Amino acid sequence: MNLWDLTYKKAIVTGAAQGLSKGMAEGLMEVGAEVCILDINPKVIDVAKEFNNKGFKCHGIIANIAKEREKAFRDAVEKLGGHLDIIVNSAGVQRRHKSEEFPLNDWNFVIDINLTAVFVLCQLAAKQFMKQKSRGKIINIASMLSFFGGYTVPAYAASKGGIAQLTKAFCNEWAEKGINVNALAPGYMDTEMNVALTDPNNPRFLEITNRIPSKRWGTPEDMKGPVIFLASAASDYLNGAIIPVDGGYLVK
Repeated sequence: MNLWDLTYKKAIVTGAAQGLSKGMAEGLMEVGAEVCILDINPKVIDVAKEFNNKGFKCHGIIANIAKEREKAFRDAVEKLGGHLDIIVNSAGVQRRHKSEEFPLNDWNFVIDINLTAVFVLCQLAAKQFMKQKSRGKIINIASMLSFFGGYTVPAYAASKGGIAQLTKAFCNEWAEKGINVNALAPGYMDTEMNVALTDPNNPRFLEITNRIPSKRWGTPEDMKGPVIFLASAASDYLNGAIIPVDGGYLVK
């Protein structure tokens, strides 16, 4: 038995037009999964074609999970032939302001996408797994800010703290039903979301890099192994875990 094999498994990955989400979707396909990728960015369609041209089985859906969560989920499951095994809730947004000046509309925007949408999609996925009477894997994306507060990102920190607790809360109720709910907590990643921090001339960039024992920022490639683990039979007895993928940042 190959514990890591995802052949014939059906997965949804949100926010997968770019960045870590795209990398995780590719990782799942590399071990056999059929994946439906969702993103508000229209280029998600081209990304799906790109994956199909590589010989993978991928579907792309343009979806705004801030407004049309149920429809997006239904459409994705339909694309996958009416069955679901895995969902990776990896769509996320960031807004930066001084905490005393943080606009309420930006707070609501971040919380809605990073936390409320995940809450709803987890519910929908769990109901689908129960209806199928099958095992299911729910993989949420937490953050280093699930563990500490950060600077100028109070909404993001609150949303990712919420993801950690939501993951544990759902685990308590769904583990006995064969539904694994876990989260990955990426460290500092060299992606579009962190472009403000990755300028080598930014003192914060050097401060962060020097604290990482691996002495480098992470990449989408670094997320493939962890997401495959949580999506596969290798993690069947893992529940409610928040796994850092951070090059060792948290231990220093």
